[in-house]
Amino acid sequence: MNIEAQHVSYADAGVDVNEGARSVDLIKPIVSKTHRPEVIGGLGGFGSLFSAQSFKNMDEPILVSGTDGVGTKLAIAQMLGRNMSVGKDLVAMCADDIVVAGAEPLFFLDYIATGKLQAESIAEIVGGIAEGCALAGCALVGGETAEHPGVMDPAAYDLAGFVVGVVDRPKMLGPQRVRPGDVIVGLPSSGIHSNGYSLVRKVVVDGKTPEELSAPCKELGGSSLADALLEPTTIYAGRLVAALRSGMPVHAMAHITGGGITENLNRALPSNVDAVVNRSSALDATRQDLSTHPAWCVPPIISYVIRAAGLTADEAYKTFNMGVGMAVLCGSEDVDRVCEELKKQGLPAFIMGECATGTGKVRYR
Repeated sequence: MNIEAQHVSYADAGVDVNEGARSVDLIKPIVSKTHRPEVIGGLGGFGSLFSAQSFKNMDEPILVSGTDGVGTKLAIAQMLGRNMSVGKDLVAMCADDIVVAGAEPLFFLDYIATGKLQAESIAEIVGGIAEGCALAGCALVGGETAEHPGVMDPAAYDLAGFVVGVVDRPKMLGPQRVRPGDVIVGLPSSGIHSNGYSLVRKVVVDGKTPEELSAPCKELGGSSLADALLEPTTIYAGRLVAALRSGMPVHAMAHITGGGITENLNRALPSNVDAVVNRSSALDATRQDLSTHPAWCVPPIISYVIRAAGLTADEAYKTFNMGVGMAVLCGSEDVDRVCEELKKQGLPAFIMGECATGTGKVRYR
């Protein structure tokens, strides 16, 4: 079989190697600002190097790893041309998953797939990732940018993140420490964070133009849907690590992500303990003066989506974070100290319930 030769370069096939090299040049100074003393070398190698010398001070160092993405929140960011905030979302989803074990995030890697590589857009995304890493206290040590012509639309992209942390086994947090009588302390979310966006898009985004999404919304106190929906996910990891180092006595934590409070708080429970959540203490922030109610408040955007979707309370608590981005479980005798340590780190805390003898489930009161 004869094949007629023709000259087709990689660029002709849709992959611009030169643009890829330019994007690396743009992100190198961004990445270097996140480096910790343990980072060896910089971008450009086949693998990223990180010293484990400090582990020698631990009795039994345990590596804790996690990976996640941002989900369909990306579709809104791409529609509006706002790329930086989703980088912070990516770090939050990964770093805050491993800090619940008491682990300090050490280093982070990202994966960006796009239909058509645009160096400035990649630098904007990585800039958000780097900002998130700085907040989480971990180093951005590497990543991969993949151009997928013919597979993805030119303006489309997807993100994945990978984080590795460490905890000394005697200090590791988890369900094994939780007992009946423990108190559940909530840390406020900044909004929807990065879960539930398939429902969000269906009920409040689909059919709207970027201009409509960017217009002030009375029900959101004058904020636009675009601003509220793309509010970056709060990154708790760096501040929680600092509080734990100060001796904050915590038994377990739960990162409230996909599945809401119902499907995440139970992950911090042993099989013989229930979490009893006082749902009546959650205030609708659209109807409260937050200066006089520094308690558990449901962000306006979450209340807005719940009303638009017609969700029941049970459905809402199984879909959204309901204003709680992280739950911290501690002994009843330690609540004041825990709340004070969190406050020192800029994390206002509120009581959302307690633990009782049960079967490892979340119950509402």
